[in-house]
Amino acid sequence: MRKQKAQKLKPSPSPASDLNMLWAIGGLLGVALMASGFTTWACGYVLSSFQDSNTMALIITDAGLKSDDAKLEHQLTSATIALKSLRDIGMAVLIGGTGVALAVVIKIKRRVFP
Repeated sequence: MRKQKAQKLKPSPSPASDLNMLWAIGGLLGVALMASGFTTWACGYVLSSFQDSNTMALIITDAGLKSDDAKLEHQLTSATIALKSLRDIGMAVLIGGTGVALAVVIKIKRRVFP
């Protein structure tokens, strides 16, 4: 009798690993939806802050913006904080999305080239 060469079996994807990938993608989707909702709200707030006709009547100093209207100063300070928050949230979503994309690429690579 001839000896048969041992066949290399491709590992079948386990249901647990597929479920974990779905959880990761679902979590990222949830974060992306919350971030986009917050972005929409914050952009609306910034736009409404700048609709005031006195917005351009400001003095720019080393200590910040000065105006004779305290409400306007508060709105501009809040708008600046909102824009900084949007920048930070966008960076967090970018880092998270890159991590999930890298995980998906590795998973596909392992399945295609075992």
